Amino acid sequence: MEEIFNKIIEIDEKAKGIVNIEKEKKINLEEHIESEFGIKKVVLDMEFKDEVENQKKKYNEKFQEAKEQIDDNVQKEMEELKNIYSIKENEIIRNIIDDIKRKAKSNKKVIVLPESEDERVVEAAIKAQGEGVAQIILIGDENEIKQKYTNFDFLNIKFILPSTSFYIEEFINKFYEMRKSKGMTLEEATNIIKNNYNYFACMLVNEGYADGVVSGAHHSTSDTLRPALQIIKTKEGVAKASSFFLMNVPNTSYGEEGVFIFSDAGLNQNPTSEELADIAYSSSVSFELLTGKKAKVAFLSHSTKGSAKHEDVDKVINAFNITKNKYPFILCDGELQLDAAIVPEIAKSKAKDSLVAGYANTLIFPDLDSGNIGYKLVERLAKAEAYG
Repeated sequence: MEEIFNKIIEIDEKAKGIVNIEKEKKINLEEHIESEFGIKKVVLDMEFKDEVENQKKKYNEKFQEAKEQIDDNVQKEMEELKNIYSIKENEIIRNIIDDIKRKAKSNKKVIVLPESEDERVVEAAIKAQGEGVAQIILIGDENEIKQKYTNFDFLNIKFILPSTSFYIEEFINKFYEMRKSKGMTLEEATNIIKNNYNYFACMLVNEGYADGVVSGAHHSTSDTLRPALQIIKTKEGVAKASSFFLMNVPNTSYGEEGVFIFSDAGLNQNPTSEELADIAYSSSVSFELLTGKKAKVAFLSHSTKGSAKHEDVDKVINAFNITKNKYPFILCDGELQLDAAIVPEIAKSKAKDSLVAGYANTLIFPDLDSGNIGYKLVERLAKAEAYG
C-alpha cells in the first residue's frame, strides 16, 4: 500500500514538472511572439510612416506645381486683361488727340509760345511745327535759344524778340490806351510789353498777328491768365472766363468711355448761379469741339433732386434753370450727386426721369475747391490723364 502511495506521489510530481515545463515553454513562447510581433510592428510602423511621408511629399510637390501653374495662368490672364484695358484706354485718348490734330492740320493756326525758357515748351514747339498742326512763334532771342538747345531742329519756327520787334511801338501804345484808365503810365506799359513775354504774346493775338497763345508751363495760373483777361478778354457773349480739364479715366465706361470735362477746376473761386451757367455753356462747347461727341452736362451737388436743403444746393438748382432758359440747346440736368450723374444704376433710383443722369460727360462743380480737389483725386487715385 505504501509502495502504491509513493508511486502516486512520484507520478504527481512528474506531472507537476511537466506542467511547469509546459508553462515555462508557453511563457517563453509568448515572450518570443510578443518580442517578434513588437519588432515587426515597429518595423511596419516605421515603413508606414515613411510611406506616408513620401506620399505627402509627392502630394505637396504636385500641389505646388499645380498652384504655380494656376498662378502663372492667372498672371497671364491678368496681364492680358491689363493689356486689353490699356490698349482700349490708349485708343480712346489717341483717337481724341488724333482727331484734334486732324482738325488743326486742316485749319492751321498761328500759335504763340511765350515760355521759350522752358525746354518742354521748346520741344513741344518743334513737335507741333514738325507734325504740321500749327505755325509756331517762339517769343525770345533766336540766337540764345538755338545756342541753348543745339540738339533741336528749329526748321520753319518763327522767333520774335519783343524789345527789337517791328511791333513793339504799336503794342506799347495800344496797351497803354487799354490800361490808362486803370492808372497805368506809358513807362509801365513800355516795361511790361518789352519784358513780359506773356503780355507781348497776348498783344500778337489781340492785334490779329496770331490766333492763340499757349502758356502756363512755367508761369502760375494768375500770371498766365492776367494778361489774357486784360488784353484779349472773353469771347463775345461769354461773361465769365473759366477753365476746364479734359480727363481720360482708365478702365471705365463712365462718361464718354472714360473721357470727361471737369469745370471749373482752376480759376473761379465761388461762382454764382449765373456764372455756373456760363461755365456750363463754355464747357459743353469745349467738350463737343474736342471729342466730337454730344455734351451731357451735370450740375454737381451733395444733393440729388431735392434730397438736401441748403443755399449751396439752391445755387446749383438756379444755375441749371438759368442754363435751360439761356442755352436751351444744351443737354443738361441738376442738381445731381456724382454717382447719380455718371452711374446708370444709381441714376435709375435717384433721377429716373433724367436724360443726363447716369451718362454725364461734362461735370460742372459748384466751386473751385470741389473742382480742383475732384480732378486731382481722379488723376492720382484713378491714374487718369488730365489735360488742361
